[in-house]
Amino acid sequence: MLHTPEDATTAMIDQRFAVPYLMTVRPAAGAADRALVIENHPEGARARLWQAPNAPEGLLPFDVSTGAIVTPDGRWIVDLDDGGGSEVGALVAISLDGSERVALTPGREPYVLRGLVFSFDGSTLIATVVDEEGFHVLAIPAAPWGEPRVVYSNPIEAWFGMPSADATLVSIDTTDHNPGIRRPRITVVDSASGATVATLDDLPDGPVRAVRFSSIAGDDRLLLNTERSGFSRPAIWNPRTGERHDFDLPDIAGEVIALDWHAPSGRILALHVDGGIHRLLEIEEADGGVRTVLDGGSFAEPDIANLHPFYWTSYYAPDGAVRAMRSTWDVPLRVTEVAADGAEKTLIAPAAVPPGQPLTSTLVTSADGTRVQLWSGRPADREPLGTILEIHGGPMLVAVDHYNPSAQSWLDAGFAYASLNYRGSVTFGRAFREGFWNVGGDREIEDVSAAIDWLRAQGLADPASTFVTGASYGGHMTLLSVGRLPELFAGGFAHVAVADWSVTIDAMNPAVRSVWSSWVPPELVERFSAISYLDDVTASVWINQGSIDTRTPVVGVQGYVDRLRARGGDAVLEIFEGGHEPTGLRGAAHDQRRMQELALRTLAGDRWDAPGIAPSQEH
Repeated sequence: MLHTPEDATTAMIDQRFAVPYLMTVRPAAGAADRALVIENHPEGARARLWQAPNAPEGLLPFDVSTGAIVTPDGRWIVDLDDGGGSEVGALVAISLDGSERVALTPGREPYVLRGLVFSFDGSTLIATVVDEEGFHVLAIPAAPWGEPRVVYSNPIEAWFGMPSADATLVSIDTTDHNPGIRRPRITVVDSASGATVATLDDLPDGPVRAVRFSSIAGDDRLLLNTERSGFSRPAIWNPRTGERHDFDLPDIAGEVIALDWHAPSGRILALHVDGGIHRLLEIEEADGGVRTVLDGGSFAEPDIANLHPFYWTSYYAPDGAVRAMRSTWDVPLRVTEVAADGAEKTLIAPAAVPPGQPLTSTLVTSADGTRVQLWSGRPADREPLGTILEIHGGPMLVAVDHYNPSAQSWLDAGFAYASLNYRGSVTFGRAFREGFWNVGGDREIEDVSAAIDWLRAQGLADPASTFVTGASYGGHMTLLSVGRLPELFAGGFAHVAVADWSVTIDAMNPAVRSVWSSWVPPELVERFSAISYLDDVTASVWINQGSIDTRTPVVGVQGYVDRLRARGGDAVLEIFEGGHEPTGLRGAAHDQRRMQELALRTLAGDRWDAPGIAPSQEH
């Protein structure tokens, strides 16, 4: 039998997406060294209970979301029951064997989560929920489960309610002082009365964000990140006394982001990011001394204003040991324990995926002189068939040096691959993060153009074989790019995208609707919407949208596809069963095969919507 290159490519995709790998570790609150380990499996996210330093236990007999957590006593998994990924639902506690389910907020209308954490003493679960009435912080008795009470409520955006060690205080990142603008201050309330104890606001110099309270009973100090210098730095603040200690670290360039705090030993675990490159640091609370714990790879991945502040992050074990979570583009997440002398002990090894390639970081110059980070790589031992430019979602997220089976699959298939941290990305300072505000996509488009210019100077990015892709805001940018930069791209692969902001914002869930109404005001809707540039689109377009997505609902792309097809454009819309952030290696492999199949069609001179070869609607 004759085997084609496409057969080999498909076989390699099957290998790449066959091996479950670690997605995150959610440490339990309290003195027990316990955590929930969440992995990506063929059918979706699955979890194991982990009692360190032993190996994680067997898979729990039910699916979880990536935001699930375990109770401090290890008896229950707390997760949002959202009907398969809609992100709108209700909290439940599930026993480890799956036989018991406890509704934690009975009688409350369905909601979105924007915070979920237990107090160190295990007495209280603090949940930040969002419904059509606004943002609410609930204190839920946890030992045993009891009736929730509202400790904070506001129609204006607020996230990440966090309890003190005994849950007498709760901090919230709030924006009611500056509605619609994501420059939060910290509001601390009394959990019994809901009365405001104190607020901390560094504006106009910059926002502040809470990290965690001290784990010591009776110590009400709060670790936070401030941006008074324009770049993140740790600080410790006592909301009862007003005493504050800032760690300015003037000799360190870039961001220093507090990740965790071991208050009993007075050490702060922090992520140093300069030009997108990570170092894991420890800061001595007493004298501000800094030591490098590890460098090389990435050690945390921020997730601004979502369910948790990080997709995954390095942290302290209860005894003060550093638990370093670490990944690179070619090696999946693993967990090591790092001693004071730098010696590493592997606790969870990286998944045994096929060998891959690391990517190189370059700072490219955008139109106004701003330097933006571009990760890039080309296939080994062959000339590239074409070039893939990926744009991350958010926009207030970031592409870190982190394992990506899709990136490796593109390289396996013979394509050069690049990933861009455009204006709007986090970890590059406040001005860079806010650089996309109020300009209708202009700065991001300039950054995309600069990335392509740099790739072309490397002998890549021929317009006839260059494709742009991304999910969520990256999907929006994919469609905006093929409309505003039509001369640069032969095709666009847009996942859970937005093409028409005029209809999307009203259809969004309430947790994201208010900020997008601010970021895309009526006077910018037309300029910001890819549907406005349909007449200029020459690229083929594939849109992959979730059937129950409440962040970027299908209505936001349906009109774009219909109108592009009506004017003779090459557009394919594929609907999968799921929401905005689907998990599961089987579905991811399907999407990768589809994208590579379509890219090869372009290289062969074929349309994507040609009769008989258009993608199926199955996932």
